Amino acid sequence: MATIQKRLFEYEDKKYKEFNSKLIPNISPDTQIGVRIPHIRQIAKEIRNTDEADNFLKNLPHKYFEENNLHGYLLETVKDFDETIKLTEEFLPYIDNWATCDTISPKVFRKNLPALYEKIKSWLKSEKTYTVRFGVNMLMKFFLDESFTDEVLSLVAEIESDEYYVNMVRAWFFATAMAKQREKTLPYFENKALDKWTHNKAIQKCVESYRISDKDKKLLKEMKL
Repeated sequence: MATIQKRLFEYEDKKYKEFNSKLIPNISPDTQIGVRIPHIRQIAKEIRNTDEADNFLKNLPHKYFEENNLHGYLLETVKDFDETIKLTEEFLPYIDNWATCDTISPKVFRKNLPALYEKIKSWLKSEKTYTVRFGVNMLMKFFLDESFTDEVLSLVAEIESDEYYVNMVRAWFFATAMAKQREKTLPYFENKALDKWTHNKAIQKCVESYRISDKDKKLLKEMKL
């Protein structure tokens, strides 16, 4: 999509690219332009609901990191749930970094939580690192508040992975769960239900959180493995 690439390059910032590349070390700097998020969101706003956007969403894989982020922002503008799921599942296999993965949060998901939940369970079984990470992200965003059930915690606890970016989001999930669903989450730490790395990283994130009491932080520190 030459026209969209041209628009992105109009906002190229080489210093920002250098900075951002250090945050996403697992993808080549050659696949990054150096475009700040507000500019990418602005382009998404300008082309949403157009043939250009539709063609862009179908034209996978993309070449640049910023194109992938633009893809994620465009998914947020799709209003039909089934179409959003279809487009999301087409895109997930091409995600190759945490930043793009964590960008995606379609608004229509909140209106269809039971159907989303079933999809998430299938994503968590994927062999693709960022499909699993996306599934955990969606549980963290939509299922730790009024739609919470005990199963949500067990789904994430039972994930077995050697992937850093999967286990990092699992740790982040349990720290967030500790803040929002303390009584249900604390036993996972007490019973050492997580692998050692994720257990300790989740405790670290809890200790760094302003949403968790000093008393609980002290308690969790004593549970480090």
